[in-house]
Amino acid sequence: MADVAQAFGVTPEAAAPPLFNIAPTQTVAAVRAGTGGERELCQLRWGLIPSWADDAAIGSRLINARAETVATKPAFRQAFKSRRCLVVANGFYEWQKTGRRKQPFYIRLKDDRPFGFAGVWERWSKAGQPVESCTIITTEANELVSPIHDRMPVIVPPEAYDLWLSPDTAEIERLQSLLRPYRAGEMTAYPVGTQVNGPSYSAPDCIRPQAAAAPTLFDD
Repeated sequence: MADVAQAFGVTPEAAAPPLFNIAPTQTVAAVRAGTGGERELCQLRWGLIPSWADDAAIGSRLINARAETVATKPAFRQAFKSRRCLVVANGFYEWQKTGRRKQPFYIRLKDDRPFGFAGVWERWSKAGQPVESCTIITTEANELVSPIHDRMPVIVPPEAYDLWLSPDTAEIERLQSLLRPYRAGEMTAYPVGTQVNGPSYSAPDCIRPQAAAAPTLFDD
């Protein structure tokens, strides 16, 4: 976690096993503004449960929020105004459909440093123990990702972390200006094995390039 602490300016947590395949409803690491305005590292359930929801099961359908509607959709609009976060990652998967076959690709930054997806979070407490959950905001794909999939998660550049996380940022236009495709020239993508299709499987070989294909297939 030392690299995450350095990248996001947070206090490192105790060492935890790395995760190579995270599925919706599982826990993700995220950075948000603490009560004193400082950044804090927290654990959130992936799949946002709106505070007004009667059943937590709705979270499994709210794992992503579209950049085009996140500020207005009832499930997300209040969190977008005041509860924004950065979902911590080293990379992500997208699937390229060819006929009946779907080939998974692993996509990361070329320098392999941790980065933050734009997210919003919510606290739900209608069933006793409060649940803190989040969703990841997506946008149209950049030139690297578009041959694989037409959407991609929004990656917030480090110089915009303060703007995105601050609860004092009230200008919707400034926030929405960050919800754009990340610079393709700073990213790389390569095909990986289909074991990532199983949400319970998480091992280093999930991100290992397929031997049959060059790892820079869609690299700029």
